[in-house]
Amino acid sequence: MRASARIVVGCDGSGRSVVRELRSQAPMTLLPQRGAAAARSPVATVHLVGSATTPLGGDDVTLDVEVGPGAQLVLTGVAATLALPGPGTAAPSRMAVRIVLAERAGVQYLPEPMIVTRRAEHLAELHAELGPGARLRCREVLVAGRSGELPGRFRGLTRVCDTATGALLVQTQELVGDLALHRSAAHLAGRRVLGTEVLVWGEDPAEAVAGPWWSLTPLALRGSLATAVGTDAVTTTRDLATAIASHPGWSGEVLRNAEDAEPRR
Repeated sequence: MRASARIVVGCDGSGRSVVRELRSQAPMTLLPQRGAAAARSPVATVHLVGSATTPLGGDDVTLDVEVGPGAQLVLTGVAATLALPGPGTAAPSRMAVRIVLAERAGVQYLPEPMIVTRRAEHLAELHAELGPGARLRCREVLVAGRSGELPGRFRGLTRVCDTATGALLVQTQELVGDLALHRSAAHLAGRRVLGTEVLVWGEDPAEAVAGPWWSLTPLALRGSLATAVGTDAVTTTRDLATAIASHPGWSGEVLRNAEDAEPRR
């Protein structure tokens, strides 16, 4: 299955962020936040909803996000994603997200965890381009298989660039379903969940900080990378939140906006 989706966000005359264009097709549906919550927020919020079983081996899904000058977007998931093997000799599944931010624009991309099941093979790409003064928060929580099973194969590429200074982060992550590697302290140390969060948001920490199973590391040019390893997705996501809370550029007001945007369960 091949599918594509597109979001364009801009500012209206009052300075509120509004969705100018929203296109999607199965297996990915984009739903804008509506009602009182949307009316009182200056930030545009869109939910990612899986409308079919995906990613399945052979699926190729792309999402293009474009945010205009000064506009702000929160893009959230509503349920975990399950990467499944395709029939027979199907090609790997692929999900590519491309984010382009204009001057002073901001995006928080907060999908729910990705579970890579046994025999699945999945490729994930995130490409973000930031204009002057743009801000970005991107989270990924990767679960190595369902309970009691080894994961399939996963390869993720994250590339974040600043139009003025060039590449801020180029990172590749891989899971190969190897039990010995999985137990290694250089890999997941026997844990099942790897969480990462890129934060390009104001002032960065002067040096790396760390706690039990999490760290926050400033990047060379601009931005920071939070990493957490855990036994379950809930704990790992909380550890990521702890790491991000230690970031000097992260404000409580913005954090509350992001939490308000999360769909209630």
